Amino acid sequence: MNDTPAPDDSAAATDDPITRRQWLAMLTVSVGVALVVMDMTIVNVAVPVIIEDLGLTAAGAQWMNAIYLLMLASVLLAAGRFGDQYGRRRVYAIGLVLFMAASLVAGAAQSQEMLIAARFVQGLGAAMIVPSTLSTLNATFHGRARGIAFAIWGSTVGGMVAVGPLIGGWLATDSSWRWAFWINLPFGLLALLGIVKVLDETKDPDLQPGTDLVGLALSTLGLGGVVFGLIEGQYYGWWRQESGALSPVPFAIGIGTVLVVAFVVVEARRGRAGRVTLIDLTLMRFRSLRYGSIAALIVALGEIGLIFTLPLLLQGALGYTPLGTGFLVLWLAVGTFLVSGATPQLTARIGHRAVVRIGLLLEVVAVAGIAAVISLTVSGTAIAALLFVYGAGVGMATAQLTSVILAEIPLGASGQASGFLTTVRQLGSALGVAVLGGLLISTLASRTADELATTTMPAYEQEQVVAAVRDSAGAAIPELAEEPATAAAGAAAQESMVTASKITTAVAAVILVGGLAATLALPRDTTRGGPTGAGSPQRPRVRRRDAARS
Repeated sequence: MNDTPAPDDSAAATDDPITRRQWLAMLTVSVGVALVVMDMTIVNVAVPVIIEDLGLTAAGAQWMNAIYLLMLASVLLAAGRFGDQYGRRRVYAIGLVLFMAASLVAGAAQSQEMLIAARFVQGLGAAMIVPSTLSTLNATFHGRARGIAFAIWGSTVGGMVAVGPLIGGWLATDSSWRWAFWINLPFGLLALLGIVKVLDETKDPDLQPGTDLVGLALSTLGLGGVVFGLIEGQYYGWWRQESGALSPVPFAIGIGTVLVVAFVVVEARRGRAGRVTLIDLTLMRFRSLRYGSIAALIVALGEIGLIFTLPLLLQGALGYTPLGTGFLVLWLAVGTFLVSGATPQLTARIGHRAVVRIGLLLEVVAVAGIAAVISLTVSGTAIAALLFVYGAGVGMATAQLTSVILAEIPLGASGQASGFLTTVRQLGSALGVAVLGGLLISTLASRTADELATTTMPAYEQEQVVAAVRDSAGAAIPELAEEPATAAAGAAAQESMVTASKITTAVAAVILVGGLAATLALPRDTTRGGPTGAGSPQRPRVRRRDAARS
């Protein structure tokens, strides 16, 4: 099988009908990223069952999710570079095999150590899948097909965040938590078949050979330290632990930040010297990537923070079961998937930037609406309707923001750029969980303490209730409300959870307004060009299976 250059696109060709092979290629890419995104949330509602079955400690339960996000965020830049150098299709396939193997082991885990190790490898595979799928779309699809491809990719990312809790709740209730991991196997095999049959290999033929081991170490350790601190701040404390000992969190964030700064300095020096770099920092001269990344970080912070905090309210104060929570959050996915069909046509009429801004505006309206209607008597229909609107905004904003950001990037560097973009989003996600999750829990604890202070309950019992509510992030509230001896305390905690959720959700809306403001700096008209702004697309080396056979 020989490498054959891809034929150049012409103006007329960009509007050709999408072929069956292209649809199958989009499906292949979407399945892989759907599995990665789903595994960010699918185990959340199954955590209590896993704790009981495997005897996980509190730290073990937290690390089960933390290690996955940590590896996903830390290795993305390197994975994007490897895809550009060795082939995105190849890196996607390797990452998917690692992901599937780790899913098999995680589902069969007999101890928390085995489960955490499997999640570590799963995160590594996920880090190889995400930038490979995004850069494959950017390098393979053009014109009308490119807009549709990014709409499908973005809708998959936004929708599967909401689908994960539903599937996890269903499996934990009617089957076994182990299938939350094993469900990846049949769909992973389907994606592997698509990789073999319909995906073309793309890479950057002009990329300088070699590996930037220094940059790899600095970026992985630096981002790992920052993400560790953001995730573990609620567990260890932001400065001191409950025992009074210093928390490792500020040291992890501080050291991680220093290493990230060192990474930027080292990469800039290596680039000026003509040596191999993990990411070409000259790409930052493109306004679409520079300002779009800021918008993507802020948007991810607000979006993922809301998805993290809303289920805590639904289950902690409003009486929803894990499965009921999953069904309610599913309306977000419904809105995302339904709007994806109309997004390409809307983009053709009013442009990418306008679609992004309309999507973000819908998100702001929906989140602000949720903050306004939250109460102990709010109907599920009202929340579902607002989540539907929110999902429609996600479907419009996420896909087209990605398209706008990568529009100016040379095709050969799309792996580096998409890896950087996805890293920014993952950092925004971790920050959203830390900031909004921390705000919710701290406000819940302080409000509960204030409410209980007005009662006749003994001080030591008040402290116990506040500690139980805080440490469980509100999960202990239903049990407190059901027991006659603590019913009054449970009612106070429910009211406090509603107040805390109103404040947190309002802050999420303000954050999304910031993301909307950041899009004002995006360029109006973008064309692909090289680092010098040549204005013509750089064609990657493409392995055409049909051409090779002929």
